[in-house]
Amino acid sequence: MSKIEINSNTAPFPKPIVLVGSEVKGRPNFITVAWFNRLNGLPNIWGIALGKNKYTIEGIRENGSFSINIPSTDLIEKTDYCGLHSGREIDKSALFDVFYGKLANTPMIRESPVNAECTVYEYVELPKTLLILGEVKHVYTEERFMTDGVLDPAKIDPIIFTRPGDNYRALGEILGDAWSIGRE
Repeated sequence: MSKIEINSNTAPFPKPIVLVGSEVKGRPNFITVAWFNRLNGLPNIWGIALGKNKYTIEGIRENGSFSINIPSTDLIEKTDYCGLHSGREIDKSALFDVFYGKLANTPMIRESPVNAECTVYEYVELPKTLLILGEVKHVYTEERFMTDGVLDPAKIDPIIFTRPGDNYRALGEILGDAWSIGRE
């Protein structure tokens, strides 16, 4: 079987969807982001990539902080809505029960199973996007999303974005234990 070259922009790359929160001009705002990942262990650095013209960036720069909210599949319509509309024109915070943790000016979504408060660690200018690296300061959840004292992905039920096709999917079945199944 021979390999063929394909367009790198259409290569499948499943990503968790998150809602990034920032307070812009004194008002909570949320944007849907698929370009998200954990990038470092200690310090715990998470990264998001946003188009350079996004309204949310104003609040992140203004406050030096942002939140990562991991929505479950039951929030799919609201999550998609936040990606379709700009906070410049619409108050998207009215969609959610907004709460604040230990960092001032860092709004979070109570309905999301997992919320993290991040302070800006570094901005990285890329050709079309701004990569924002945030150091995770506080993470919040509820007992119902835990199993044996740790977060349970099945209970969180995150939204997964896939390409090509630009689809939302649910988390699939467990195939094996990482860093273990290959030992057989």
